[in-house]
Amino acid sequence: MSGDEVLREVYQGILDRSPEHDFEPTLDRVREVCDLLGHPERAYRVVHVTGTNGKTSTSRMIERLLREHGLRTGRFTSPHLTSVTERIAIDGEPVSAERFVELWQDVAPYVHMVDTRSLAAGGPRLSFFEVLTVMAFAAFADAPVDVAVIEVGLGGTWDATNVVDAEVAVITPISYDHERWLGHDLVDIAGEKAGILTDGATLVMAAQREEVDGVVLAAAAEHGVRVLREGVDLQVAGRRVAVGGQLLDLSTTGGLYTEVFLPLHGAHQASNSLLALAAAEAVLRDGGALSGELVEAAFADMHSPGRLEVVRSSPTVLVDAAHNPHGVEALVAGVRDAFSFERLVGVVGILEDKDAEQILAGLEPLLDEVVVTRSTSPRAHDVDDLALIATEVFGEDRVHAVERLDEAIALAVELSEGAAEGSPTGAGVLVTGSVTMAAEARTLFGRH
Repeated sequence: MSGDEVLREVYQGILDRSPEHDFEPTLDRVREVCDLLGHPERAYRVVHVTGTNGKTSTSRMIERLLREHGLRTGRFTSPHLTSVTERIAIDGEPVSAERFVELWQDVAPYVHMVDTRSLAAGGPRLSFFEVLTVMAFAAFADAPVDVAVIEVGLGGTWDATNVVDAEVAVITPISYDHERWLGHDLVDIAGEKAGILTDGATLVMAAQREEVDGVVLAAAAEHGVRVLREGVDLQVAGRRVAVGGQLLDLSTTGGLYTEVFLPLHGAHQASNSLLALAAAEAVLRDGGALSGELVEAAFADMHSPGRLEVVRSSPTVLVDAAHNPHGVEALVAGVRDAFSFERLVGVVGILEDKDAEQILAGLEPLLDEVVVTRSTSPRAHDVDDLALIATEVFGEDRVHAVERLDEAIALAVELSEGAAEGSPTGAGVLVTGSVTMAAEARTLFGRH
């Protein structure tokens, strides 16, 4: 069997466990496996990242800054776009298929021991996400890395990653998502996220709603955490749209970094870069200034796949993984900020457990027409049902329904070009609504 075939088999085996969006409030199983492995999660420094939106982009930025400063890095993010190997990266590169299989073989005996104990006590086996978390910890200890940037899978307090003792915690904007597991109250959700704080750590936090600030700051005080807040200690002091991205002036406790080029679009990415810079300062200089040259080099090399990503030109096709109302808000602002379409057609597929009406309502002012479709995810919303919701929001004459994603994109391209008055530059297509939509669209356009 080829490396890829073995990887597929191993991945399928891990997938057969309870899915990552199934959520059980206990860290016991992960702790037990880590204990049997000799605590790989304690072998390096940790930056722990939570929040509702912007976690992956921010994690990628922190990792890139730390690597530019000469540290060996580990990065654990989720979900993946194309291959599960993307979730575990060493020095910015996803582990190979062969290495992923080896990592599974290394931890499997210990996972099985804990599975057996748990089943005997009437509990479940380790979940899909718990297994991947343990594999990441082992990969980073084995490399070995100097620092690991670890993104929370869901929530914070009871997330499998929360067995780490992070010296720097980052909380990106908190809003509604995964309410089924985290609660329907923003205060409850904020409490879950604040669960990653450890005694004496530094917290870097995005600007939040007042009720969120209250919860997180109370938790920070309880743990003796030093807090750096966007809008108080940290500021995007200036932001100008530039060709292929934006030029930023970023003000941190370390100083003012000017004219920093970021090849990503949208005010939300400017905020993410501010948080990343403050987190890197905390790791490298205890909050002091970094070399402007190294900061510029790191940001100039940033890419965040599936985040307002241009995958084709004439017409421009954008792919974005926005999948909740707050993500859509950032997406709409980003498109308006960086692009000037005469006519923009959306290709939208949404998962069943998401607020489809809110997502579509958020996109409505931006889109001339919408083609509703679905990804191959078993959790994808039925296309006919989605078309009914879209019709309520957009009106019947602006809604099209196509079962297959490739055909939906082809129709959207046709619709966008057909009425952009012969100007291909004014025509655009936006594929969005879920991470699986973004992933499958990228694959269709040959992005890996």
